[in-house]
Amino acid sequence: MSEDNQPQQHRRAPSPLSVGRQPPSPLFTYHQRPRTGVVPPPLLSPAAAEIRDQAGRRLSIQEGARRQSLTYAEAGIPARRRSLAYADLMAVFYPPNIIHQPTVTNTPFECAEWEGVSDSALSHIPIDEPGVASWEPTLERAIKSIVSIKAQCVRSFDTETSGTYTATGFVVDAEAGLILSNRHVVNPAPIVAQAIFVNYEEVELQPVYRDPVHDFGFFRFDPKKVKFMQLDSIRLAPQKAKVGMEIRVVGNDAGEKLSILAGTLARLDRAAPEYGVGQYNDFNTFYLQAASGTSGGSSGSPVLDIYGDAVALNAGGATKAASSFYLPLSRIARALDLVRRGEQVPRGTIQAEFEYLPYDELRRLGLDMDIESKMRETFPESQGMLSVSTAQRGGPADGSLQSGDIVIAINGKPVIEFVSLEETLDSSIGQTVHISVWRGNKAYDMHIRVQDMCEITPNRFIEIGGGVVNEVSYQVARGYGIQTGGVYVASSGHVLGSASAWRGSVIVSVNNIATPNLDAFASALSQLSEGSRVPIRLFSLDKPYRQKVVIMNVTTHWHALRMATRDECTGYWIYRDLDPPALRIGAIEPQTASVPQLPATLAPAHRVWPSLVYLDFHIPYLVDGMKNTQFAGPGFIVDKEKGYIACDRDTVPTGVGDVYITIAGSIVLAGRVEFLHPVYNFAIVQYDPQLIGSTPVENIRFHPDYYEGSRRLAQGDDVYLVGVSADQSPVVRRTEVSSRSMVSTRECVPPRFRCTNIEGVKLHDQPSCQGGVLCDDQGRVMALWVGVSSQDSNNKDVSTMSGLDVAILRPTVESLRNNQGPPNIRSLDAVFWTMRLAPARTLGLSPERISQIEEHSSDNPRLFYVMGLSTSESHAAKLLTTGDIILEKNGKLVRDVNDIGVIQDDECVELVVLRDGKEVTLRVPTTGLNGMETQRVVHWLGALIQQPYRAVHEQVRHLPSGVYVSCTLYGSPANCYGLRPGMWITEVENRAVKTIDEFVAILKELQLGWPESASEEPSLRDMRTARYVRITVVNKTEVTKVLSLRVDGHFWPAWQLIHDSGTATGWKSIRHL
Repeated sequence: MSEDNQPQQHRRAPSPLSVGRQPPSPLFTYHQRPRTGVVPPPLLSPAAAEIRDQAGRRLSIQEGARRQSLTYAEAGIPARRRSLAYADLMAVFYPPNIIHQPTVTNTPFECAEWEGVSDSALSHIPIDEPGVASWEPTLERAIKSIVSIKAQCVRSFDTETSGTYTATGFVVDAEAGLILSNRHVVNPAPIVAQAIFVNYEEVELQPVYRDPVHDFGFFRFDPKKVKFMQLDSIRLAPQKAKVGMEIRVVGNDAGEKLSILAGTLARLDRAAPEYGVGQYNDFNTFYLQAASGTSGGSSGSPVLDIYGDAVALNAGGATKAASSFYLPLSRIARALDLVRRGEQVPRGTIQAEFEYLPYDELRRLGLDMDIESKMRETFPESQGMLSVSTAQRGGPADGSLQSGDIVIAINGKPVIEFVSLEETLDSSIGQTVHISVWRGNKAYDMHIRVQDMCEITPNRFIEIGGGVVNEVSYQVARGYGIQTGGVYVASSGHVLGSASAWRGSVIVSVNNIATPNLDAFASALSQLSEGSRVPIRLFSLDKPYRQKVVIMNVTTHWHALRMATRDECTGYWIYRDLDPPALRIGAIEPQTASVPQLPATLAPAHRVWPSLVYLDFHIPYLVDGMKNTQFAGPGFIVDKEKGYIACDRDTVPTGVGDVYITIAGSIVLAGRVEFLHPVYNFAIVQYDPQLIGSTPVENIRFHPDYYEGSRRLAQGDDVYLVGVSADQSPVVRRTEVSSRSMVSTRECVPPRFRCTNIEGVKLHDQPSCQGGVLCDDQGRVMALWVGVSSQDSNNKDVSTMSGLDVAILRPTVESLRNNQGPPNIRSLDAVFWTMRLAPARTLGLSPERISQIEEHSSDNPRLFYVMGLSTSESHAAKLLTTGDIILEKNGKLVRDVNDIGVIQDDECVELVVLRDGKEVTLRVPTTGLNGMETQRVVHWLGALIQQPYRAVHEQVRHLPSGVYVSCTLYGSPANCYGLRPGMWITEVENRAVKTIDEFVAILKELQLGWPESASEEPSLRDMRTARYVRITVVNKTEVTKVLSLRVDGHFWPAWQLIHDSGTATGWKSIRHL
């Protein structure tokens, strides 16, 4: 009921003498709901009557009168007055020139009739006061209408980023199923949300309205879904907010399901809080302020008075003070009425921001005294007027209004506050308004056309390469002073990330085609070719004055390319596929370039440079333990006829991704990963040699002795380092080997490949570069200078440079050159490390064996022992034990880690090991290793699932199953409901799963991966009905949990990647299981 229709009654607040209550402060006047009925006079106890007589008070109550419930003062026990100090404190907080407020009592001390009456005498007076408002029944009634909201923002969009959050809302219309909360809770981005009532009933929510500017919005739910509780609504009473009013903020504070925080309204005219540039910010409104100290999760909580009416909406709080900010309800009540009737909420704007300034500041802006006098006379309770803060560039007010203009009237009506201003704009969409302003010492009349705010509030986005773009919104444009429109990068993803078009970028053109809006952007994409590289022009929001041109890789085959549009009636986002870039067979023409001629001062780099290339590797999905998506480094041509290139696994760490090869510093080709060595730190990439025409590239020249393994670099050897810098220019340094030792790497978190069982060399005075080769003065390569990726003790990624013997390349390179495919690599599934003879003697190594070792290794006698096992599942791992010292392999003394680090071809080897002081002979089967370990990736409900890879085996005692969660995506059901990377799925709906095949089969059978086909879309009814699947998971410490995940095939359809050597990238994407 509105204030105009509500019969107003005033009452003095009850005294704080009552036991067990916290009534409102007696300093102010309150409104309350009308009450009917006859209130009998209270019965006073003898003690109360005695004190009343001593004080000379009389009860003057008319029997049977129709009136409000009695106060203590009316009962003959007047309320104690606040102290003078408290009154002074109130005056400090609420200076009279800020806002008109009810009068505080002028009596600083206790009234005469209470002088001499002790507090102890008062504390024992039992008072029965029927009808006095109390917080206990109010809150008991209100909490039934307050809900805890859990939501997943499934896509980054506009000012929002994907993720999960909790908040609060409250029912404002039980019959229609409407819940009020904040705009940043209802969210302009696509979300999936549920409301949980106080009795733990859960309902699905539809976001049906979010205000473009002010921080409020509405959810809709089906009231019929609430079976075990009578629904009630909380009434909106914006007119009841008064300074000094005691309030309660009830909601989901700091993650608690229900928290009740007390406070007192301190201000009604606070400026809207600022949450940061680029974030959502409210403006053109007052805010209320109180010291209630709300925190995260309380957004959307009702601010209640003692009668259970909402007087404001909790919106935010200060981080360095216990201050909370509440949104007034006047505009919310208007929107609620329209949403109830199923009508659109009109929102007009001239793209200008206003601020409320007191008269003293307005005078400094030049306000005429006559105008001030008239405004004070017209609005005696106001202490200021509106002034123009900014006029948005390119908006309707641009060129008309200026910062500092003082608003006098709109359409001939004086205006001094935000509500009447917005009411005029909302009712004048598409029309011209007449705004009178005072600028300097003159009055100006402006005629400005009112724009529909929906035109500058995006409701569409495009998913491209796992990223999201939408049009620049009013919120974003306002924060950075740019025009609305244009293509804003909300999330970069794989494709846009290849051009470093990160979140916060605005794309101006694609392949020299202007993109002023989303439709133009979609059209420009359809004209591209799959696999091509095109220029895009963009600027960053923090530097809009500086545009830059970057190269984008067009690789849309990894992800869906589609546009989503929000249905404003239902709040759902409807997808439609866009025309993808065309796959034009034979469209790439061969290119020829010349290799740069290096000066003689850089010798012997001129002999090596025709063999060096530069690689860029981009990962579409974080699988195989990856945490980064972009890698770069040099490569070396090992077979120019077949197009094979060798590089380190710090440059190409996994097989899932796009490889771009820069040859001769001029030609850029797409390649694909052919081989990843599972133990040593190198990979093989292939390109089409026909596409480089007659470009004079050369095979890298290996030094024959070092390539065959008869020699290797040792401490003190002179070498030339020929490397590649970050800008792809040559780096040449003559130096010497400082040391040779085992390459040390740590187990990584999350588990990923690490180089093991290999020796490397370090250099004196090694220069900074991204990699290269170590060669002699003739340019013959003796070792590769590569990056070795690992982690430090704090699990931070680190990369060190090391020289690796070229002999480790020989089996792989020769096998590929001879068209035999990758070599047959086998392993003992152990990590080896060196041991000197002294500790080996202590462990029981015999003198005869020591003499044998010294005889064959006079330069550096040492042994190798099992430092750890790479898996617990293989036969080798079951025979070998940590601490075993490997003495012989197949009857030969083990002198080099290469003898046991990788086994070529042998399916079984005979080892002699020292264990517990005794030599033991073991016949150990070896394990075959795949040169492309990951063969399949399955996406389900936002989780990337794959077969456990070698690095995972190394960090667990036992594999719970073959269904390993490698990554979960923000805002997905997997991320929201507790499915984490590093877990194994062992059961789905109480059915055991051991392999990826079994997992996919159950998903198909139970229809848990819908939509089941590319043409099937879930119906509106399906999306309103939540469906959950129960899974059992086990983590690396073998702790078992049961999780319940919400099935969402609309935003998170199931798909899989399968390794396929017949495709250009080596992978085939199947969008539906």
